[in-house]
Amino acid sequence: MNIRISNDLNLQLPRTLYWDGNAVCILDQTRLPHREVYIRCGTYRQVAAAIRKMKIRGAPAIGVAAAMGIALGCLQTRTKNPGAFRDNFERICQAMSQTRPTAVNLFWAVQRMRKVMASCHGLPLEEAKSLLLMEAMKIYEEDIQINLRISTHGADLIPRGAAVLTHCNAGALATAGYGTALGVIQAAWKKGNPLTIFVGETRPFLQGARLTTWELERMGIPHTLITDSTAGYLMQRGEVQTVIVGADRIALNGDVANKIGTYTLSVLAREHGIPFYVAAPISTLDPSIHRGDQIPIEERDSREVTFILGKRVSPRETAARNPAFDVTPAKNITAIITERGVVRPPFEKTLRAILEAS
Repeated sequence: MNIRISNDLNLQLPRTLYWDGNAVCILDQTRLPHREVYIRCGTYRQVAAAIRKMKIRGAPAIGVAAAMGIALGCLQTRTKNPGAFRDNFERICQAMSQTRPTAVNLFWAVQRMRKVMASCHGLPLEEAKSLLLMEAMKIYEEDIQINLRISTHGADLIPRGAAVLTHCNAGALATAGYGTALGVIQAAWKKGNPLTIFVGETRPFLQGARLTTWELERMGIPHTLITDSTAGYLMQRGEVQTVIVGADRIALNGDVANKIGTYTLSVLAREHGIPFYVAAPISTLDPSIHRGDQIPIEERDSREVTFILGKRVSPRETAARNPAFDVTPAKNITAIITERGVVRPPFEKTLRAILEAS
């Protein structure tokens, strides 16, 4: 089954990932912005490794990749025994679930694949494999349409001519296509809003410096890269009017886990009276998590901090901490932009309502 990109996508950007009939092809984001290289993952283990090593990253993209990886692993399962097939399916799901602990879209996608497997009881295994692949393709296509709706809902929230600050990468590279926070910026730009975009570099992995700037350049949207520590300076001088970020997991009370440094920006924005928006699909909302302090935070290899682009920047004996995410409390968030509309406080009420309507 081949994936077709929807006609309303911005085709200036290459695909984040796609299914080529026998493998999952992933744009290697660790090679950007200098080289556009696709990794052809011929096994589910290779897909899991690509997620773990951040060859593909961004909560929605991770979910799509995991679903495709599960379908790939099942297609390659040779057993004719239904029980053995289900056991192998569960091993594949476990392998995907162990790649990144914070982004809930990963677990949401795995659960969708499990539901399809449960519905296949009594069906021939080849039919079950086909249904699992179809579900992965459906998750892919749905993500594109969801991002387009998020962008439409969020575009009018940005004042005309505003200077917008974004953090990390919440663009097409973080999704199956178009993007969440960066999609909102793109939609506003396409409507003729002459925005100024500030991009935080996003240490230590430099998603802003490497990826968001690359996307904005490909889309022809003017932008300025800043160090993460410059944000407060610009806000103090009145040079930022809006902050918009993505999310990796949202608690029921509206607390948001996103790339490390997001919490700091939210505190600065609140201090300076600047609207702080989160753009994310409803699948990022975790109904099992009531508060942000319950969200598991991934701590990555300290070498990502002590090295920059392969070069050591600190003495060998220096210890480092590398939490990949932090949690922004709901009180610092102006609104959450979803595919079903803009959700505002009180989040405990409005988020529950949007979940019940899903």
